[in-house]
Parts: sequence; structure tokens; C-alpha cells
Amino acid sequence: MKLIKNVALLICGIGMIGLSSCKKGDSTQGTQQQAPELAVMTIGETDANLETSFPATLEGENDVEIRPQVSGFLTKVHVQDGQTVKKGQVLFTIDQVQLQAAVEQAEAAVKVAQANVNTAQTNVTNNKILLDRNIISQSAYQTSVDGLNSAKAQLNQAQAALTSARKNLSYTSVTAPVDGIVGTIPYKEGTLVSPSTLLTVLSNNSAMQAYFSMNEKYVLDLTDGGKRSLRQAVDSLPEVSLRLANGSVYPYKGKVVSISGVIDPSTGSAQAKAIFPNPDGMLHSGNTGNIMMPVTYSATIEIPQSATYEVQDMKFVYVVGDSAILHSRPITVAAENDGKNYIVTSGLTPGETIVTEGVGISAADGITIRPKTNVKASQGE
Repeated sequence: MKLIKNVALLICGIGMIGLSSCKKGDSTQGTQQQAPELAVMTIGETDANLETSFPATLEGENDVEIRPQVSGFLTKVHVQDGQTVKKGQVLFTIDQVQLQAAVEQAEAAVKVAQANVNTAQTNVTNNKILLDRNIISQSAYQTSVDGLNSAKAQLNQAQAALTSARKNLSYTSVTAPVDGIVGTIPYKEGTLVSPSTLLTVLSNNSAMQAYFSMNEKYVLDLTDGGKRSLRQAVDSLPEVSLRLANGSVYPYKGKVVSISGVIDPSTGSAQAKAIFPNPDGMLHSGNTGNIMMPVTYSATIEIPQSATYEVQDMKFVYVVGDSAILHSRPITVAAENDGKNYIVTSGLTPGETIVTEGVGISAADGITIRPKTNVKASQGE
């Protein structure tokens, strides 16, 4: 009797263990099949301010090539690379010995010519008296007059030669034609230079010109397909920013002043120019950067870039449908973006809900999810 009771207790124990194992298995299986919890957002309309970036090269407002106007040896370099100079300041001196001698020779020639004029003038005066007394003929008097005119012409020629010699001598002092900053000086004292020698470049950096290219589509958009002129389009453009090579933004705003009316067929773009003030001298000719053109979209759909994925250059999002089932949908976006968000031009409508996390990892077409608390898109409130 006692044996039967022990067997009954053993069977009961085995049954309880089996029941417990079944319950644990069911719980584990349910956990494995649980829908993933993903963050979502409800699409709304908002005003978005983005920027379009254009690579640019900077030049001084007035970059002047400094070349000598006479040949000779450099006897003195008065400035250094990068030095700020004023208009009229002496930059270089060229050997003056030969040109100074030429001036002195020209001055002597002028004195000789002036003496000849004086002598010829005396002859004319005397011959006039003799003519009035019928002592000499009219032709003899005219000969003295012609001699005076010839002497005067020789004097004018000598004076012109003197002026030229003095001008050449002045060219031995190479001066700054404008205020600016001295560029690289590749030549040292003792170098033989000529009018073809580029001594340096003087940059007037009070304002900087930024040159960049706009593609044909962008130009057409600016002119509204030709409904307004390029001049009107340029005048309507907002102020632009300049992002420097180190990633910082230049503290002064610039203005686009021109867009070329000719599209370069090799690049499909037109050259544009913006001007930036440079009161601190921070910018220099040859600097590079990016022109940041602001673009405003009104009542548009803006979504985070993390909510999208790409397949063969097409962008897709996961739209949350009925019963929280995901549906993959292609979208198109504007070319402008801030690196974090996209402006959706087609594919989505306000009120729809999309997945914003786990795209390409946890999310997949046709699966069911557990949406997190909705992160509503800004609706301009």
C-alpha cells in the first residue's frame, strides 16, 4: 500500500515538471516572435531653411601684376612677402647708373639745342634789319628764318628725349599702384630683370571676389525657365555665407553680383561671382571655400535622413500601415540638404507615419512593429 502511494507521488511530480517546462517553452517562443519596437514620426508640413554648397576660389578685388618697365639689375628689394603696402610706396629699385647717365646726356643735348635756337634767333633779328634797309634779299632773310625754325625743332626733339630719359629713370623705382598685400617675391637683389619679368602680385584685399560655378539646371531655376533675366535673378538672391577650408564659417556675409550668361559646354555650368568684405584681412587671394546659398521651402515635408535607405540610387522609407505593418515606398528629395534632413518633393503626404530608426537593420517590408511614442514632425506652430 505504501509502495503504491510513492509511485503516485512520483508520477505527479513528473507531470508537474512537464507542465512547468511547457509553460517555459511557450514563454520563450512568444518572446522570440515579439514584434520589434521602433521609433516613428507622423508626417507634417513645415517651413525649411537649407543651404546649397558651391566650391569657390577667392581672389583679391584688384590683383595687380608688378612688372618693371625698364631692364636692369635689382639693386634693392624694399618689401617682404605678405607685407601690406600703400599706393606709391617703393617696392623695388633697379640699377640707375646707365639711366642717370642718359638723363645727363639728354640735358646736355637740350642746352646745345637751346644755344642753337638763340643763335638762329639773333640771325633772324639782324637779317630783318638788313632786309628793311634793302641790304639783303628776301630769300636771304627767309633762309635765316628757316634756320631758326629748324633750331627750334631740334630743341623740341632734345626736350622730348630728356623727358623720356627722366621717365625711364623714374621707372627704376618700382612703386605700388594700389594699396594691397605683396605676394611671393621670387627674385633677389642682383637679379637681371626686364619688362617681361613678373616681380610679384599685389592684391587689394579690402574686398574679396569668390568665383564658383552653377549648373545649368540651377541657373534655369533661378530665371524661372527664362521668365526673368539673369540680372533680375541675381538681384533677388539673398546674402550668402562662406565656409572656409577649415570648416569654419566666415563672419561676414557676401552678395552674389553676377552670373555668366554663357554655359560652358564642357562642364554644363555658368560662372558666378560673389563679393565678401575683408576688413580684418582674414581672406587672401588663392583661398578656397564653399559658397553657402540659403534656400527656403514653404509648407514642405522634411524628414530625417536616418529614416531613409537607398537602392540603386533611389531613396525609400518605411510607411507604417494598418495593424502597424511596414510598407516600403520610394520617395524623391530636393537636391539641397543640411546633412541631417531631406526635403521630400514626392512620395509622402501629411498625416502618414514613417519609421525613423532601425531602417536597414530591424525594419523590413511587410513586418509588424510596435511603434514607439510618435515623434510628430514640426508643423510650423
